[in-house]
Amino acid sequence: MKPLEFRDTEIRGRKHPTIDQVQIINNQTNFPISWLNTQGYCEYSLYLENFQHIKVKANKAMLRGTKVHNKLEENFKKDAVVKPLDEIISTSKTQEVLSREFFVMSESYGIRGYIDEIWLTPDSIVIIDDKPGSRAYYSMIHQVYAYCLAYKDSIGDDRKIEGALRTRGTDNIFWRHEFDEKAGNEIIDLIEHVQNLIAGEDDFIPTTNPNKCRACRFNNACPNAQ
Repeated sequence: MKPLEFRDTEIRGRKHPTIDQVQIINNQTNFPISWLNTQGYCEYSLYLENFQHIKVKANKAMLRGTKVHNKLEENFKKDAVVKPLDEIISTSKTQEVLSREFFVMSESYGIRGYIDEIWLTPDSIVIIDDKPGSRAYYSMIHQVYAYCLAYKDSIGDDRKIEGALRTRGTDNIFWRHEFDEKAGNEIIDLIEHVQNLIAGEDDFIPTTNPNKCRACRFNNACPNAQ
């Protein structure tokens, strides 16, 4: 695949006055797509980190993941050519294109994020999110579906879109599924719930899984810890 890099990541909005990581773009609250992975693990941790502004150190797994991620990005940039988005899309209609850290944002759904890796071919788009391990949890699936939705909504591409999960630092794709109507409706409903959390219309529900609590960075600060 031809490695092409897209760098236009300017966010044309303003920071939310009270909630970390949330932007207001054209009067619509816009949150990071990575929130959906956190929400599926325990949405109360979103509340502690971004609404209560509780700061805790990154754990070893997060630091290790960041290190591997940065190395992959560094290796990609050695051969990648920077191109504007329209040229990347045009090129991919006739030949396979590979890009990393591909920024997508949907103003209408209020989501944004960086796709770890995207394969653009004349027939289909494959959106890949790198994760530790090789088990596809719903939280991970929701995150990659949101990338698919943001890509489709912002680019308007009519090619088949697939979401995929890959073991970080390897070529092992352990889950792959077409982003179909059912997947779209599922992720739109979840995004609406998170938007309602931001608006104060839904309550944050903590996990009831004690194993998640023990592994959570916010364990000592959480009143719901098991």
